[in-house]
Amino acid sequence: MKKSLLFLLISAVLVSVIVAGSLTLAATKKTIGFSVYDMQYGFFQQMEKGTKDGIVKLGYNYILHDQKSDETQMISGCQDLITQGVAALVISPNKPEALPPIVNAAHQAGIPVVVDDIGGGGSDYDALIVSDNFAGGKLAGDYALKMLKGVKGAKTAAIIKCEPSAVFAIRRGEGFKSVMVKAGYKIVSELSGHSRPEEGYRIMKDIITANPDVQVVFCENDPMGAAAAQAAVDAGRKDIMVIGFNADEIALKAIQQGTMAATVQQFPYKMGVLSAQIANKLIRKQKVKFDNAKDREIYAEVKLITKANVDAALAEIK
Repeated sequence: MKKSLLFLLISAVLVSVIVAGSLTLAATKKTIGFSVYDMQYGFFQQMEKGTKDGIVKLGYNYILHDQKSDETQMISGCQDLITQGVAALVISPNKPEALPPIVNAAHQAGIPVVVDDIGGGGSDYDALIVSDNFAGGKLAGDYALKMLKGVKGAKTAAIIKCEPSAVFAIRRGEGFKSVMVKAGYKIVSELSGHSRPEEGYRIMKDIITANPDVQVVFCENDPMGAAAAQAAVDAGRKDIMVIGFNADEIALKAIQQGTMAATVQQFPYKMGVLSAQIANKLIRKQKVKFDNAKDREIYAEVKLITKANVDAALAEIK
């Protein structure tokens, strides 16, 4: 009887120790925060999912902040994450030029910063993950030339650009332009749609009016690309080739329907997972391998999506 009582007492003490230890671990579990550009866009929805999955799998708590394409919200949201004491800050900034004070504040608090896409804005970030945008633009240009081979008419093309602050997205247009100009095409218009579909639609209508002989329009992201394709349809100009960038669901469906010719696929989910892994390394003060050590850049793959492989691309995001 005494042995049974002693056993019960020891068991109770052990349970108490285990529970206390578990509570202590839970209380000290670190958190990684992600401030995302805008969750209304498919690209950032996929990036957020990858970021969250990667962070949770590594054993961290996760906090999401949605900037909603607003600089003020980006600044206040990041300041809030820093005040909460996150172990690392991952951010896809809608205004990269506003990043320096955010990064400085994070570093003063001992918090590493991983920028996922868009641009670093001249800040002292710890790592930047970005797709190989110039190569993606060249893929779009090569495809346009292939599809336009033998087509009569003026060799004219146009580019609808993202906001000027999106320095990496701008490389997409530069890659496309390098291929087209080398092949003898004239770029008749390069205007910024600020990544917004309504501006992409308006600019496309203006391009068609001012340059009715334009043969191909390259858009530096898919929200503008899908809107530009719709503008061409509304103008009765299905003959104009529209190519986008991102492989958002809206563009993939437009390719299926034949209103868009192609898009360049980024892999935002994988980029998100990678940002979590890099944040984990920085928290643990482990060495990070960069593709461009000078600018602390890590490059992610890109892939051309056309009618031939669009079904598979759609299946991947569902």
